Amino acid sequence: MDYATKKLAEEKVFKDPVHRYIHVRDQVIWDLIGTREFQRLRRIKQLGTTYLVFHGAEHSRFSHSLGVYEIVRRMVDDIFIDMPEWDESERLVVLCAALLHDLGHGPFSHSFEHVFDLDHEEFTRAIILGDTEVNHVLTRVSPEFPQKVSDVIAKTYENKQVVSMISSQIDADRMDYLQRDAYFTGVSYGHFDMERILRVMRPKEEQVVIKSSGMHAVEDYIMSRYQMYWQVYFHPVSRSAEVILTKILHRAKDLSQGNYQFKQDPTHFMAFFQNNIELEDYIALDENILLTYFQMWMQESDPILSDLSRRFINRKLFKYIEFDPANEYEKLSDLKELFYQAGIDPKYYLVHDSISDLPYDFYRPGEEEERVPIQLLMPNGKTRELSRCSEIVEAISGKRRSDHKLYFPEEVLLQDGTQKTLKKQILKVLRG
Repeated sequence: MDYATKKLAEEKVFKDPVHRYIHVRDQVIWDLIGTREFQRLRRIKQLGTTYLVFHGAEHSRFSHSLGVYEIVRRMVDDIFIDMPEWDESERLVVLCAALLHDLGHGPFSHSFEHVFDLDHEEFTRAIILGDTEVNHVLTRVSPEFPQKVSDVIAKTYENKQVVSMISSQIDADRMDYLQRDAYFTGVSYGHFDMERILRVMRPKEEQVVIKSSGMHAVEDYIMSRYQMYWQVYFHPVSRSAEVILTKILHRAKDLSQGNYQFKQDPTHFMAFFQNNIELEDYIALDENILLTYFQMWMQESDPILSDLSRRFINRKLFKYIEFDPANEYEKLSDLKELFYQAGIDPKYYLVHDSISDLPYDFYRPGEEEERVPIQLLMPNGKTRELSRCSEIVEAISGKRRSDHKLYFPEEVLLQDGTQKTLKKQILKVLRG
């Protein structure tokens, strides 16, 4: 029997809190789930440091990846089947791309990427195309199949309809993580009527579109995404933990490039510190290893590395204040000088952190991070861009919201002892 069409003797199911059951009948999918590279995602949290704010947010990239696969499986097996605009020969490639789309995430994901200037999508494609168990499974379908899956994830696949199912402004990736993250954080913001959205999805030549009768369900989805970003993903306390995490790695890297002798050599990090990363180095690293090193680094003789590690492990996070970089740049410069005078290194203990989000965007051809807009399928068979029909979506279209904060160790500035007067002066400047 052809491996690409081979079915399991009996359907396998994963019990899931979001989708109830995740169904696997294809031998290829089952074999991919069993690879070491996919199993590694069990050891990567979906929400990074957010568990330090929402204690239930311990779920993994593994469960999210299964969820994205299940949504796409429902699209191709339940919704699009027998529709003339859907090419059944694309079924396996889109299922594999859905399952593997987050394969290259590193420990604590985006924070880790920022420190070492990495791109998880590049590593996803490297795992798919490299000498890995995942590649060996995909190659059994056909020699060119790994490249097809990689192209879908890279958004260069010739069938844009397939790409839009996994990467667009209303895709299976977003539909899973919004619901899954809302469930595990215990908030209500991320809930929307996915069943309704799936029922009104239709495959078109360039992308998946939504029947106009489902517009209000899409409005709800977009507002859910907006609320989740500002109430959960960009939570200032979680950002404080990310700041400390990144500063731990920066400090360890700085020390490794000098004459410092670690009590425990950072063996697992050396390839990253030296910017000489092999694929195996990346695959071997997960959050368990990072946390183990942080535990050990609490005992290091370097006071900064020791203190930052202790803060992260024991959740002794930095405080924060609002910051306006356009009007307060001089204030930040003054604060850095005062920190130096007080013997507190501002590189590690005074951090400007900024985030921004664009909840929905219309078509801006040629621009960086060009976004394909959501199209509504009208009763006459033509399509219209969502914001032209929805006043709610029109009100937020193309509007980027940003937030800036300064993070610092308030309790250090409140301590009695040396530099007490100077520390009081710093607090006065911080508090305006």
